[in-house]
Amino acid sequence: MTSASPASPPPTMARRFRGFLPVVVDVETGGFNAARDALLEIAAVPITMSAEGQLTLGSTHAFHVKPFEGANLEPASLAVNGIDPFHPLRPALDEQDALQRVFREVRQAIREHHCKRAILVGHNANFDLAFLNAAVARTGIKRNPFHPFSCFDTVTLAGAALGQTVLAKAAMVAGMEWDSSSAHSAAYDAERTAKLFCRICNDCLPSYLAAEERARALGWIDAASSAPATAALLAEDE
Repeated sequence: MTSASPASPPPTMARRFRGFLPVVVDVETGGFNAARDALLEIAAVPITMSAEGQLTLGSTHAFHVKPFEGANLEPASLAVNGIDPFHPLRPALDEQDALQRVFREVRQAIREHHCKRAILVGHNANFDLAFLNAAVARTGIKRNPFHPFSCFDTVTLAGAALGQTVLAKAAMVAGMEWDSSSAHSAAYDAERTAKLFCRICNDCLPSYLAAEERARALGWIDAASSAPATAALLAEDE
């Protein structure tokens, strides 16, 4: 894919989140301590955008992960997520392999949306980001596409928009289905979180467009480059 020329309008996703691509990440772990407890599953769902400015889910990329050497496994955590880390039929990858596969897909999505970096979206996002960063440090991976400390937390978004902070309850009051038997799977939780994030952001579209107009008036946005896309979004919203 060729990059846009300097005179071209900036891509819509790049404008919507100031050059960051939201990527929903969920991890299942052997405990709560990112430094010592095992990373057991990871799933990532890049967010994409329609021509009308509506956020939607991209493809899910999910992997089982082998506990790193010396990793701690808390029985209480395994009881909640139902993972048997050493089951002979569990198709688990080494941490480095799993992360590199996820990062490869995330970098591709960043390029497709002309963004500069990914930003992690999660339910209690600091938990997922801490385990991601710890695994990156352990494996020595140099090209981490995610912002190292900033994130979007759907606990905060759902609390403000829906009055609920528990993922299952927020999803249900938002009109989404919830299957309790599938919860605590990284892929399922990531997809539910992604749908919740999209729903809340899409409901905020009029507020975003009004803010963009004020930013343009303040000279923060190049009117010539952003006006066509903004006009199209305003027309769709009317």
